[in-house]
Parts: sequence; structure tokens; C-alpha cells
Amino acid sequence: MMADGHNDGQMAGFTLGKEDDAARAARIELAQAGETTRPFDRSMQRGERVVKIRCGADIKPQPITWLWPGWVPAGKLTILAGAAGTGKTTLALALAAVLTAGGRWPDGSTCHGRGNVLIWSSEDVADDTLVPRLIASGADLARCHFIEGIAQDGESVPFDPSQDIPDLRRAVDAIGGVSLLLIDPIVSAVAGDMHRANDVRRSLQAVVDFADAHGCAVIGITHFAKGGAGKAPQDRVIGSQAFGALARMVLVTAKEEGSNRRVMARAKSNIAPDDGGVAYSLELVTIAGGIEATHAVWEGAIEGTAREILGDVEHDDGDDGGEKLDAEQFLRDLLADGPISTKQVKADAAGAGYAWRTIERAKRDLGIEAAKAGMKEGWQWFLPKTAKNTEDRHVNSVAVFAESGGLLGGVRDQAGDAEP
Repeated sequence: MMADGHNDGQMAGFTLGKEDDAARAARIELAQAGETTRPFDRSMQRGERVVKIRCGADIKPQPITWLWPGWVPAGKLTILAGAAGTGKTTLALALAAVLTAGGRWPDGSTCHGRGNVLIWSSEDVADDTLVPRLIASGADLARCHFIEGIAQDGESVPFDPSQDIPDLRRAVDAIGGVSLLLIDPIVSAVAGDMHRANDVRRSLQAVVDFADAHGCAVIGITHFAKGGAGKAPQDRVIGSQAFGALARMVLVTAKEEGSNRRVMARAKSNIAPDDGGVAYSLELVTIAGGIEATHAVWEGAIEGTAREILGDVEHDDGDDGGEKLDAEQFLRDLLADGPISTKQVKADAAGAGYAWRTIERAKRDLGIEAAKAGMKEGWQWFLPKTAKNTEDRHVNSVAVFAESGGLLGGVRDQAGDAEP
């Protein structure tokens, strides 16, 4: 191995040869004769390979570009995972509708610029499921395209995301490019065992390369593993942890028991805040032709980490049920003598070793109310029985709604301040 003197400010490296045909033939002949060949020696090879190196001074910094700012990056892979019944596909189609027709994203931000969407699904049919849902979501169907197979030797064969992503590039160029690719489910893009990190990384690299080459956001839909409630949301994604590691953004969904309310939260992000979420519900509507279809209805932003947001709707009390009961008794004792400021409740709860999310859940289950005592005093918590009269109860119920964020996190008291 000898130094390759090439250095033009962009690349420098070492000369690495390739095994030529004669050497290969000699090696095979020796092997067939049962003789032992000498160790592979690059110095005996002809030709050269160059390890490419770029100097940081020659690289122009580029900003992250976004499809949905802070949530879905362009040119990168996003994983959308959740339990059954959370409407992940409907949710993804709703995002596609915003992109194709314009309008607003779930957090209220404006969609700047429209784009084409490419959809591959092995679980739903376009004619009776996907297209009706897109229509119900207000999509521009002229910008929606579906992968239906591969034409090979005059025959049609199924599209295999684990093998056919490279061939997809020519088809994308033919329709004028795409801004979003939906793969449902993303595990179908893995050739091999989805639980093996090497298989997942090797297969999904083609998807990552496609996204980068076309500046196209990719949303891969998948499920939660069973029995994962209460764990870190990113770790609940089914299959190898390489799914979450390769994705630049992981979004997770959950459904509130006994309600139509659902939530989506950011569980992991290398390029944006990794907390916060949005609430949504699924509604059934009738479109032209008397066809019924579901679509997502956005219900506003939610604060908190993904674990807190999912825990609030899943009510997984299997491991911390005793802690929540203790927290309820803690609040009863703390508020028994009258209202206490939210600031003091937080301080006392932290001192007693309770997580704030556990305290909030205990507050909700006990029906504890909150009201603004004044401009200087701030918010206070009190047990329901301490409400003075019906008017106070009405004011306090509005305050409770404001504290929870309402539908849009925008219900506030007359002073314009929601409880922190």
C-alpha cells in the first residue's frame, strides 16, 4: 500500500488495487488442486482505488429543509409508529392531503408549496380505501400517485420495496418528482429479518438514499410491539431498534381508552425538538357516490414528552397504579386545608418524589380544580368541595379546561394567561 499523491483540496487517499482476472484464475486453480494460496496481498494488484476524503473547509453548510416544519423533514426518513386502532394510515394520508392541496399542518402552521405524493401500501387497496380517505381529507388527487407493480418482460410483478427502490427513481422522474413517499408498512422494505439490525440497515439504506437523492420526505408506517405500554416510545417500535436509529424523526400515536381522541407525539428527533404532540380524532364522512370514508380532524397542540403524552391517554397503571393511588392521597392531604398554588404543589410533589405527570393524572381522577386567584397570586389548586358557589364552579371548570389546553391549547382566562 503506498501513498497516493493526489490531493486537490477535495480528496486524498491511498492506492488500493483490484484482483485482476489472471490472479483470480490462478487462485481458483490452486484452490481446486487443494493447494493453499498465499494471504491476499494488495501490493500485487494492478489498478487503484482511492479513499475519498473531503476537507471541512470545502463543505458549504446546508440548512435542514422541511415538508412539515419541525415534524417531517424533506430528504430524510420518518417513522410513524403506533398501536392498532390509532389510524396511522389515515393520519399519513391526511398529511399527504395537506401537501397536495395546501392548507395548514396539524399544528396550525401553513404549508408553503404543494408537491406530489407517492404511495405504496401492501395493506390497503387504493380504489376503495386510500383514494376515498384522500378525498375525505381534501387532497388534490392529480398530485397523488400509487405504486401498483413492476412491468417485467411483458408481465406485471408485485413491487418489492426491499428490492425495487432503485428502479423507482426513473418512474419518479417521469411524473415530475415527488415530495413525499409513503411506505405502508415500512417493514416490507426489509429483505431479511426485521429484528436483525444489519438486515434492517442494509435494506433501508436504499430508502434513505432515495430520499436524499430526490429531496423527498419518506414516511414509513409501522406498529408498536405488544406489551410495550409504559416503555420509552421509541423502544416500542416493532422490530430492530435500527428502524428508529436510521430515521431522523420518529412519530408515535396512541388512542385514549373509551374515547375517539388520539394523539401523535415526537418520540425522537436528531434535527428538531423531540417533544410535543398534536391531538386528533377520526371521523366518518360520506363523499360523492355515497361512499363512506374516514379522515383525521386536528384538535390542537399538546405539550410534554412523548412518554408523558402517550401515558396520559393509555392509562397504563399496571406498573405505577400504586404510585398513582399514593399521589392521589398526597394531593388530598396537601389540599385538605384549602387552595395551594400550582408552584407550591410542584415543589412539594418533587420533594415527595412524585413525577409531575403522575400528579397531573391523580389531579384529573380526583376532579381537583384550578383557578386564577389574581394577577400576582397565580394559579391555585383546590379540592372540588372548596368551591364557594355555583358561579365559582363554572369559572373553575373553564379554568380546568384552559389548563388542559382545550382543543387548541388556546383557551385562557380573562388575563390571557393559562396555568403553566
